[in-house]
Amino acid sequence: MIKPYRILDWWLARRRGNTTRPGKPDGVLVISSGGLGDTVLFAHVAERFLALARDGEPVTVVLRADAMNMAFLLPPPASVVGVDFKRLGRDLGYRRRATDDVFRAHYRLVIHTDFRRHPDLDEALVAAAMAPEAVAMEPRPWRKYDARLRANRRLYTRLFDSGAPHLDKVVRWSRFAAWLSGRDAPPPVARLDDRRLPAPAADAPDVVMQPFSAVKRKQSPPALWRRIIAALPRGTSVVVTGARGDLDANPEFKALLELPGVRFDASGFADLVPTLRAARLVVSVDTALMHLAVAVGAPTLCLASAAFVGEIVPYDPAIAPANVRFVYHSMPCEGCLGDCVLPAEGGMFPCVARLDGERIVAEARAMLAAAGGRR
Repeated sequence: MIKPYRILDWWLARRRGNTTRPGKPDGVLVISSGGLGDTVLFAHVAERFLALARDGEPVTVVLRADAMNMAFLLPPPASVVGVDFKRLGRDLGYRRRATDDVFRAHYRLVIHTDFRRHPDLDEALVAAAMAPEAVAMEPRPWRKYDARLRANRRLYTRLFDSGAPHLDKVVRWSRFAAWLSGRDAPPPVARLDDRRLPAPAADAPDVVMQPFSAVKRKQSPPALWRRIIAALPRGTSVVVTGARGDLDANPEFKALLELPGVRFDASGFADLVPTLRAARLVVSVDTALMHLAVAVGAPTLCLASAAFVGEIVPYDPAIAPANVRFVYHSMPCEGCLGDCVLPAEGGMFPCVARLDGERIVAEARAMLAAAGGRR
């Protein structure tokens, strides 16, 4: 059965093809359709893509609507627009308005920065732009959509072979940017310039903990977090952070807030940056908060699954700053990108269930001691 939005796209393409837009094409559209964590990582290379604009040429970055809470990390002079990709696939009125906006902007250049692309969602924006130049990487193989992705090759004037399916995201983006610019440069270290960040908070906790993940099977149990807290020196102040609904969705973690010196903070990402910059230690699952903590310079211990080994965590040595350590349990199936085929263990991915608690506690104590009186 043909999807209704494909019929709409066909009709809009015919209509736009017969429409003359005023003036010459101008401006660069950069599409980055990953989630919150991907947006933090993209912020490390964003300037390399913005530099492809001509002098005085405007640049617009499209983010997924649910990633807009990290838009503050992107450098000027880009303007940032959020697109709800879920709605783009089910609301024909929204799809028409969103793609009309892209068409009317009359961009000179479209840069799709994602290795994994959806042929009917983010690539619908590329099709709507009808720009004289559109570039992307060869897409990640995706059995369900491979045929449509091949058909959509016609949308691009150039495609870049960025390497093997498993490759660190920042390294891959760096290769792509170098290919586009013709200027080879090493990948950037995943650490933002302090001059782009607010000052550290004057009154901040010693330790920030983020035990929650949108994928519950990536979460370590409350007992491990209690064990980490118990191992900290007496008088250490601890903030458990997360979204406002995380405690209700994970009531078993509420008992942590009854421990001395522990409280909960549901501040948004931008508001948390001064706290992260002042903290002596951040302990987090591999989620957006972890990437943000590393990026702003906080000593960060990541309790990682093995799902994204080779692509996201641990970071490639070429981009890893000195302020982060990763603990994960290696598995023969690592690098599954979250598509775990093994039965859960205690409600967790097996690689998470098998994390070495003793090592985690030792790493936390060592990193906190090394941070000393950081503030």
